[in-house]
Amino acid sequence: MHDALSSFRVLDLTNVLAGPFACHQLAHLGAEVIKVEVPHSGDLARQLGADADLNREKMGISFLAQNSGKRSITVNLKHPDGKAVLKKLVESADVLVENFRPGVMARLGLDYDVLKAVNPKLIYCAISGYGADGPMNNLPAYDQIIQGMSGVMSITGAPDNAPYRVGYPIADTIGGLTAAFAISSALAGRAHTGKGCFIDMSMLESTLATMGWAVSNFLVAGREPQPMGNDNVTASPSGAFNTGDGLINIAANKQEQFDAICDLLGRAELKTDPRFSERQARLKHRDVLTEILEDAFSCDSAEVWEQKLNAIGVPAGRVLSVPQALSLDQVKQRDFEGTFDDVEGVGRDVHIVRTGFLVDGQRPKVASPPPQLGEHSADILSELGFSDDDIKTFRAEGAV
Repeated sequence: MHDALSSFRVLDLTNVLAGPFACHQLAHLGAEVIKVEVPHSGDLARQLGADADLNREKMGISFLAQNSGKRSITVNLKHPDGKAVLKKLVESADVLVENFRPGVMARLGLDYDVLKAVNPKLIYCAISGYGADGPMNNLPAYDQIIQGMSGVMSITGAPDNAPYRVGYPIADTIGGLTAAFAISSALAGRAHTGKGCFIDMSMLESTLATMGWAVSNFLVAGREPQPMGNDNVTASPSGAFNTGDGLINIAANKQEQFDAICDLLGRAELKTDPRFSERQARLKHRDVLTEILEDAFSCDSAEVWEQKLNAIGVPAGRVLSVPQALSLDQVKQRDFEGTFDDVEGVGRDVHIVRTGFLVDGQRPKVASPPPQLGEHSADILSELGFSDDDIKTFRAEGAV
């Protein structure tokens, strides 16, 4: 399955995160992904990341993170010859992904109606903040804006500091995963119908779609979601707790799990205390129960309590930093991290994260490092049938 999409060609016209992340997932599953970039500047992510030197070289870490396994060609979509090059690419493509604002591709004369005339089997995926139509469709949208507009920020943080932004671009990432899922489904459907389609992917709606419990509690029960900090809305003790060294997450969602904690701590009387004896009472008196438990947990570290709690059937895990998470033997032993040695244009090894799943014990992986801007332009143009003279002319005129 790691080569499940190896017979498909994907044109990646996207920038920064949601679109490149979507196409990166497809590349991991074997798709040939051609990144179509603006001449001279390319994907904005090439200039983003924690290393200023790499940003200047247009190989920013934000770009390196999600563009391995792709080839890069630069095409000026405003130039007539550039438009011709894209159409030639579309003739041989199965999928085109773009995340311009709605209307941009139409103004370029390269929208779905135009391109499906070139290739009726084309699956065209347009990723935008709010969708292709509606009163907000032309508004610009970035991850934090969607986090706010979707309600994610309203339930992130504690009552005294919410709304709070999730600490990584979750809306962009969800949008990318949603797009990859939709594209894969469309490719499967096309095998039966022989027809392409237009996928209208909204970051706002895809983010809302992942907020199932929070949204449904409001739609069905009329209960507006509230920020709960590190507490679980459905159970107690379930959340993050201080220990003698570090923070630990505990998910005691069942009565028998609460009882097991009481026995472990030598506090059997808590099981019959009317404040804690059943689920709703524990939710009502959560603060008191948390204080009692944290006092007991103070005698040992989070690592020790993690082992003790899991041993008695109570799910628990330390709250780790990103470096600590990556250093877990569980992560290291399952081939999660990929490495490309001494990458051209970077001057060092590049480490990336792979997919979140294995198939028959194998982690899907890409074979090539992130490309330099326009690295494969000449090769791709030659493959499309353009001569050396054509390529020289295109470059002289700024078409590629």
